[in-house]
Amino acid sequence: MERMLRTLVQTNKRGFTLIELLLSVALIAAIGGIGAPVYQSFQVRNDLDVAAVTLAQTLRRAQLLSQAVDGSSTWGVSVTSGSITLFRGADYASRDVGYDEVSGVPLTITPSGVSEIVYTTITGEPQTTGTITLTASIGEMRTITLNEKGTITY
Repeated sequence: MERMLRTLVQTNKRGFTLIELLLSVALIAAIGGIGAPVYQSFQVRNDLDVAAVTLAQTLRRAQLLSQAVDGSSTWGVSVTSGSITLFRGADYASRDVGYDEVSGVPLTITPSGVSEIVYTTITGEPQTTGTITLTASIGEMRTITLNEKGTITY
């Protein structure tokens, strides 16, 4: 009888109890519930930083192309919701579409401020100065400032 009782106890200790299983699932759900918003916030913040750097680099590229008088034309940048466009021409409306270089921006980022900047040939000075503010859906902002000499700060 004692041997049978020992065998019965050993066979019951092979698996998990329902309570152990439920506690494990609850713990995983709690960690996931806390981790998901943190990850999403990190992703949006990273997208904002990437968009700011992309905009600054596109502005510098337009300035260099204008200084080099590449294509015997001025170059500029247009900033809209969802994209940053490097274009060739006097303005975005009359640009040569064949030379457009478009960089995508996540729709969680909203631009405001100056939306179009065109640089003069040879000197590379911007025809428009001011700031461009990129605002993320979580409320964080990055401001890119362009002065009359074409210096970009962000």
